[in-house]
Amino acid sequence: MQALMIYLNSIEKVKSFCADIAKFDAEFDLVSGRYVIDAKSIMGIFSLDIAHPIELHIHAEENMDEIMKTLEPYIA
Repeated sequence: MQALMIYLNSIEKVKSFCADIAKFDAEFDLVSGRYVIDAKSIMGIFSLDIAHPIELHIHAEENMDEIMKTLEPYIA
């Protein structure tokens, strides 16, 4: 597992983030306080406070270079 902080401060960013990570078979979780949300769920993301950076956990064995390149615009 790899963890990093991302910033999804607008509706457009949330939609593009979900579309970008949906391309991968890996599991992605967003952690905010005691809440853990499936990062591929738009409704789940909007249940979090997106005004602040959110911790993203990536559970992937393969394609980490491609995943990290895709996530570059969202990294806080």
